[in-house]
Amino acid sequence: MSSNDLSFAAFAGSPGANLPALRGHNAALVLGLLRAAGAEGVSRPELAAHTGLTPQAVSKITARLRAEGLAAEAGRRASTGGKPATALRLVPGARHAIGLHLDRDELTAVRTDLAGEAVAVRRAPLAFEAGAEHLLAAAAREVTALRAGADGTPVLGVGAACPGPLDHTTGVLHRVTGAPRWDGFPLRDALAERLGLPVVLDKDTNAAALGLARDLPRGAGSFGYLHLGTGLGAGLVLGGSLYRGPRTGAGEFGHQTVEWNGPRCGCGRRGCLEALCLAAVARDDLPGAARALGVGAANLVELLDIDRVLLGGRSVLADPAPFLDGVTEALADRARTRGTGTGAPVAVALARGGPRAVADGAAELVLAPLFGTRGGAGAGRTA
Repeated sequence: MSSNDLSFAAFAGSPGANLPALRGHNAALVLGLLRAAGAEGVSRPELAAHTGLTPQAVSKITARLRAEGLAAEAGRRASTGGKPATALRLVPGARHAIGLHLDRDELTAVRTDLAGEAVAVRRAPLAFEAGAEHLLAAAAREVTALRAGADGTPVLGVGAACPGPLDHTTGVLHRVTGAPRWDGFPLRDALAERLGLPVVLDKDTNAAALGLARDLPRGAGSFGYLHLGTGLGAGLVLGGSLYRGPRTGAGEFGHQTVEWNGPRCGCGRRGCLEALCLAAVARDDLPGAARALGVGAANLVELLDIDRVLLGGRSVLADPAPFLDGVTEALADRARTRGTGTGAPVAVALARGGPRAVADGAAELVLAPLFGTRGGAGAGRTA
């Protein structure tokens, strides 16, 4: 089975419904299969078999997608005795999405196609703690520049990812560590008004995790994405779906207390894992930072029994080896102390996407609902 077959199989078995009220849901199922199939495409009989939709319903949906420029022919399948079936494929360049990573000191902006591939990238300084007007102006400049280079391709919306805590459902920030003045600010709606586009807001780690989950088979696979940069947080994918918690509170990984009388953290408490990791990085003690991160990773595996740990963030990416070694050793030590019943140690790897992982994931916040991706977010309010 090819890698394309594996990706396509991730969307197989998602039941459709032959009801007019679910037309959007059914179209998303079909689009998800087209996206997973890649350039090779997928035939209408295959779409019907994998979605449970009738051939007539599939024909109507694919005709509409072709009329909207979202799907096109991808050649014919080899004949199995009857008329060769025509394969259809997604047209990645038919629409674009924009992802914004609003970090504490830098803004990364990407424009992606429907396949989630970046077609343009911009970076600019950002002082997150400077407040709303500074951030909104910086975001508007970068989004305007990205749209100007789109050659008229429609932009579906903007996904914005920033440090938490925040409420994903309302788009309101809470008391962000190191920037308490943001508490209660409706950032999603303010961005939508300034940009004139639908906006989805989420935590940086959630956005990255959603993007990283794109290649997972549906309903399979759990991982924790640990992001060590200007702060420390986690994105959680459980059973193939992004887990935010009812108040977007899941993944505040950096604020677990691991040293009762430890150093003061930016959140106001003492001994937080984030404070220990950042202090070690600041004194160039990367093995020490990695050991602390490994303790937290082992706690996470102990709590959630996840399959993999993925590492990212600028501190990790600047010198990955100590962090990969330190976290791997911590999880191997956990496996040894737990005995043979726990199986092999949980795998540790660098997250794909490098420094763009959060921005790419932010664009996926916009794209995911179009393809029926679980854990995605609908477009937020617009001006």
